[in-house]
Amino acid sequence: MRKSDLVAAISEKTGVPKVDVLVALESFFSEVKDTLADGENVYIRGFGSFVIKKRAQKVGRHIKKNKSIVIPEHYIPSFKPAKVFVEQVKENVDALPSENGEED
Repeated sequence: MRKSDLVAAISEKTGVPKVDVLVALESFFSEVKDTLADGENVYIRGFGSFVIKKRAQKVGRHIKKNKSIVIPEHYIPSFKPAKVFVEQVKENVDALPSENGEED
């Protein structure tokens, strides 16, 4: 599902025009990004948490130059789904037929 599909689905379910849904969705994304950039986490009960994770310093390789490089510690955004979210996905995906047509 792409952003346009998501906007269309929300618009259809709520009756809100697609333009308004798109503005709300873009505002949500922007707010989450800004909050994470400020070093704060975002918690949405029943959905999940957008959190900042710290990656430790490590040694990597520059393949073209065949040299070792030090990758400094840094922070990355991460999403941790809520237990309710995980359970719903598990139940629904387990009910789907397998990709090769055979049952597990």
